[in-house]
Amino acid sequence: MLTIKEYVTVKRAADMLGVCIMTLHRWDAQGKLKAKRHPINGYRLYKEEDIKKVLRQIV
Repeated sequence: MLTIKEYVTVKRAADMLGVCIMTLHRWDAQGKLKAKRHPINGYRLYKEEDIKKVLRQIV
């Protein structure tokens, strides 16, 4: 089971990838980088490992 500590906010994910938040929203809608929803507030969260995978593909 994954814990909330393994996820980053949409702002942090955007900063890590060097893209804007709206780009992450589009990627989520397109299925390129799927977000999970916080169980309490419904905010988008991205698995940190998924962000790192995208970064490895870019480099």
